[in-house]
Amino acid sequence: MADLELLWDRGTVLVRGKVPPQLAGSSLVRYDGRVGAYRAHGYNYHRIRAVLDAAGARYVDRVWERVPRCRPAGARPQLRPYQEEALSRWAEKGRGVVVLPTGAGKTVLAIAAIIEVGMPTLVVVPTVELVGQWRARLTRHLNVRVGAYYGDEKEEGCVTVITYDSAYLAIESIGDRYPFLVFDEVHHLPSPGYRQIAELSPAYYRLGLTATPERSDGRHVDLAVLVGPTVYRMSVSEAAGRYLAEYDIDVVKVDLTDEERRRYRELMATYRDYIRKRGIRLSSPADFERLVLMSGRDPEARRALDAWREARRIMMESLAKVDAVGRILASHPGEKAIIFTEYASLARQVSRRYLIPEVTYDTPKQERELVLAMFRRGEVKAIVTGKVLDEGIDVPDVGLVIILGGTSTSRQFVQRMGRALRLKADRAKIYEVVTRGTAEMDISRRRRRGV
Repeated sequence: MADLELLWDRGTVLVRGKVPPQLAGSSLVRYDGRVGAYRAHGYNYHRIRAVLDAAGARYVDRVWERVPRCRPAGARPQLRPYQEEALSRWAEKGRGVVVLPTGAGKTVLAIAAIIEVGMPTLVVVPTVELVGQWRARLTRHLNVRVGAYYGDEKEEGCVTVITYDSAYLAIESIGDRYPFLVFDEVHHLPSPGYRQIAELSPAYYRLGLTATPERSDGRHVDLAVLVGPTVYRMSVSEAAGRYLAEYDIDVVKVDLTDEERRRYRELMATYRDYIRKRGIRLSSPADFERLVLMSGRDPEARRALDAWREARRIMMESLAKVDAVGRILASHPGEKAIIFTEYASLARQVSRRYLIPEVTYDTPKQERELVLAMFRRGEVKAIVTGKVLDEGIDVPDVGLVIILGGTSTSRQFVQRMGRALRLKADRAKIYEVVTRGTAEMDISRRRRRGV
């Protein structure tokens, strides 16, 4: 007869019964007097079982009683040698992060992993557009129903594709149905909210996919606990020419107008004077966050932060950048192009000047889908966007990427580059347009070293 039982309860595991001291005295569980049992986060489930097994405890495991009776199977996609190696390294433990450039086949790798594990799987993606793309790819390869879970659509299947936002809200109720978690763009996961998707799931099998796992806040180190260590990594430069297109990166330097330059210097002087006067060292994102907190109670700090924001806006939205877009497009007639901006307002200026469709967070979903469909078919040769298309767009034949601004992170830069790097005969062309004499220049140089 069993001495105890393991139960699933809203993102946690309950251990009820005669709990051995090896577990009761560990940091894995806490006693919950409300239910008369020990409780633990879902992601400690397998460690709890290991302690119980080592202690020789007799228990009944009811955590997975609601798992669907299905097995994802199908035609295993043909993998390139580096994908086979990545899958093999991941399969050694069934946990970990695989880092591959955009366009190098992360989705195909995940499909092979799902078939190999053969268990109900939850695929977590950042955007609704990616839900559709993943669902279509999975349906082509698997012989089971593939569900989609976001917004008002909540259809579960043997394999379900869900947005990070929806998974954050639903993991407490559906986490015990999926023994395998796949995190696309896994760099999103360590954020204070999204990390609960991993923490409240009892799934052992976990696969994280990304082109660049590093986060500016340093929280990427938590991926080793939430998903597993990085088991395979390939850079853009390693893949270019063999698995991705060869590419060239040109930095186009433009000048502020006299008025923009005067105002920029004035604002930056206000900001730097405050930093210097208070002896503040800004050596990490956490230091800047402290400055933001200070601005809530110190009017002078608020003025300094407002000055920094306005100076950044001037630097990013220089009229010369809009002019540069026209010159670049004219030098690549007929080339399919994506233009990236940091601000939607700059995207709007480019759109109006050159009559190029814009795709931003303000664009209605139906219009966005229509524009992207026309772009894929070649009926529209160029689109301009903010950050909304950093992830979640599959356009195989883009040959030109224009990035207006050098303040995007290394991750954003690699993702934006990747839109032009699908394997093809011609070299891809990436232009980065930065304002001379501003912080963009230094940031651009530091960030491109990581490509």
